[in-house]
This record gives sequence, C-alpha cells and structure tokens, in this order.
Amino acid sequence: MPHDRPRASRQRPIWFAVCGLCLTINALIGFRVYSREAERSGEDEAFEKVRVMMHVMHLIRQNYVDADKAEPDKLIHHAMKGMVDSLDPFSSFLDPDEYSNMMESTEGHFGGLGIVVTIRDGLLTVVTPMEDGPGLKAGLRAGDQIVEIEGVSTRELELSECVKRLKGEPGTEVNIGVFRPDAKKTWSVTVKRDIISVPSVKYAKVMEGDIGFLRITQFSDPTAEKLAETLDGLTKQNIKGLIIDVRNNPGGLLESAVEVCGQFLEPEKLVVFTEGRRPSQRREYLTENGRKLPEDVHIAILVNGGTASAAEILAGCLQDYGRAILIGEKTFGKGSVQNIISLPDNSALRLTTAKYYTPSKRIIHEHGIEPDIHVSISDEEHESLAKQQEAMMREGKPDVLMDSQVRRAVETLRSYDAYVKAQKSRFTKIRESDRADQ
Repeated sequence: MPHDRPRASRQRPIWFAVCGLCLTINALIGFRVYSREAERSGEDEAFEKVRVMMHVMHLIRQNYVDADKAEPDKLIHHAMKGMVDSLDPFSSFLDPDEYSNMMESTEGHFGGLGIVVTIRDGLLTVVTPMEDGPGLKAGLRAGDQIVEIEGVSTRELELSECVKRLKGEPGTEVNIGVFRPDAKKTWSVTVKRDIISVPSVKYAKVMEGDIGFLRITQFSDPTAEKLAETLDGLTKQNIKGLIIDVRNNPGGLLESAVEVCGQFLEPEKLVVFTEGRRPSQRREYLTENGRKLPEDVHIAILVNGGTASAAEILAGCLQDYGRAILIGEKTFGKGSVQNIISLPDNSALRLTTAKYYTPSKRIIHEHGIEPDIHVSISDEEHESLAKQQEAMMREGKPDVLMDSQVRRAVETLRSYDAYVKAQKSRFTKIRESDRADQ
C-alpha cells in the first residue's frame, strides 16, 4: 500500500499545526487569567487600604477635638492633596476654588512678581525670572530658593499656596526671604507686584556686521509668527550667523516650540516625542512648514539654568540635528506632561502622565540639556549686567548686553564661518587640481 504513506505525511503537518494552535490559545487564555488574577489581587490590596483610610477618617470625625477641622470634605481633600503631592512637584489636587482660579484666562498678562517657580528638593525654587519683571529687577536669578513669604516658611507650603501668597494686586508689595545655594547667601527683599506683559521676540539686531541676534522670552501663540517676521528682516541683511537667546525662558506652549523649530528644519522632522506608561501616551511632534532661515546661516543658542520646558525642547532638538551649537550653562530640566482631569465635585487632578524626549531619545525631565560650550557668568558680572540693564531701562534704550556668553557665541560663529570657508576653499583647490591632472 505505497499510496498510504504520502497520506500520513500530509496529515502530520496538519496535526502539528492544530496542536500548536491549541497550545497558543491555552497560553493566551492562561496569560489573560493570570493577568486578571494579578490585577484583581492588586485591586483587592488597594481596596483594603481604602477601607483602612475610611476607618481612620471615621475615627477622626468621631474623636478629634476640633469638629470644624474634621468635616468630611476637608478630610478627603487633604487626603487627596497628600496622595498626589507625594508623586512629583508638578502633579497636584485642585480643590474647586483652585480649579476655578486656574481656569480663569489671563489673556497674556497677569499680576505678580514675574517669576516662574517650582518645588525642587522640597524647596520653593525660582525656575526663571521673566524678562523685565519685578523679580528680575529685584535681583532674583534662576535657582534661587524662596525660603519665606511675609515671614512664613515655604518649606511646609504646597506650590499652589506659595503662588497664591506671591500673587496680589498690582502695585502692592511682598516681602520674601531668598537663599542662593551657589553663593550660600541669604537675604530679604521687598518686591512690588506688577502686571506682567512680555513680547515673545525681542532685541532683533545685526551685531558686528553679519551676526544676527534675537531673544525669545517665552513660547506663546504669536511667537512663531513674530519669529518668522524677524528672521525675514535679518536674512535680508545677509547675516552669516544667528544667536538665539533663550536664557531665563520659562517655556510655554509645546505647539509653539514645534512651530519655532520648523523655521530651522525641513518639514516632517521629529522635534520631540512623549512617552508614558500607556502606549496611547506615545506621541510624536513633527515640523510642518519649511525652514525660514537659510541652511548656511549657522546658529548658536544661549542657555542657562532658567531655560526650561518648551525652551529646552527647542535647544535639544536643534542640538540633536547639529543645526545649532549650545553655549552657556545646563538647562533647568522641566520636561514632563501634565493632564488636567475634572472630578465630579468641581475639583480637578493635575497629573503627570508622560515625559518629553529629544529626537535622539534624551530625556529632558530632571536631566536638562548640556551645552556644547560651557560658559558661566560670575556673581560680579551678574551685578554689573543688572546695573547696565537698569540704566538702559531708565534711558528707554534697551539693548543687547554683551556678557561673556554673548561674546563667546559671536567668537564661535565667526570661527565656524571661517572653518566652513576654509573647507570650501580646500575643496575648490582639490577640484582644480583634479582638473589639471586630467
């Protein structure tokens, strides 16, 4: 029966395939059952802890000496604040009043000290003093720690409470205690609150013949449009290099930073991407419009410890692509994504759900962006620059201050331009030599 053997050989692969399929299905079912069991176990443990918390709340309500402090709403809100505050400085629980205040539109200006603050290492820290704001005029710098507000220690205060105490009616004053870690110096200063309104692109000019300069103070809706106009004006003056100053730039809108990067790169280039615990939190941001600045115009970006958030995205992106040289000091390192989640009682949860990464997968958050050329500004130079700036403001003639970082940027761009010209000249000579040999 020679014809029976081929039939058996044909059936064997089918049998193996059926067995393999069954094993795969069993493995999948087993994995899902295991996952559900693990998930159920985690939920059971969480519910057990919730039961303990509710028991504690019941004991407080029944036995705590001050009944007004033991009201259910207060206890639950404080519990949620404590839970969320333990995560990171940027996540927070907002009670109904705080959520309502946050949702109020400032329409591009606000009353305050003109400083951006955060909690770092448990201390209220200045991320950056904003351009021409009262904080900058009072001598505050990025990295300064505000240890007291009107005699009250900030160490035990939440970030939202600190911000509330710093804000006030324009024209009123607030007394703050400041500690500068680098200098190990503590002092008190009185700052007058003011309306803060800062143009996002400033000081556009051509320096020393062919080096353009501009400062981006923040990333808002009109920043990219204003920058495009500024670049058009500078390129018409045949600049060979461009200095972009984002020192003490606290950031702003992510979309604005992406649009700004698009003016220096080709379309469809990755500017930044986000990643969180869930695959849905992976999102890529690409350039859309083509570059506004010619590719042969070299760029130097000035950065320091007050360069944060969207400003770090710009610096990291252009550094990754080799489109810009970074000069100055390491940036602040604020690169996380917060979502606002409304809750049923008109409160809200501000929750960190993802982090920003540069195109080369460098993480920004708590790491910052390192400059290619490190140049620091001494305390003595800071004081001298502050006096120069005050004099310019009094005279109504604000201008670019030629500090050590700006001077180094000019030198670097000139050297880079000379290097490129030498390379082009060398390439031309080689080609001419090849022609002569032929």
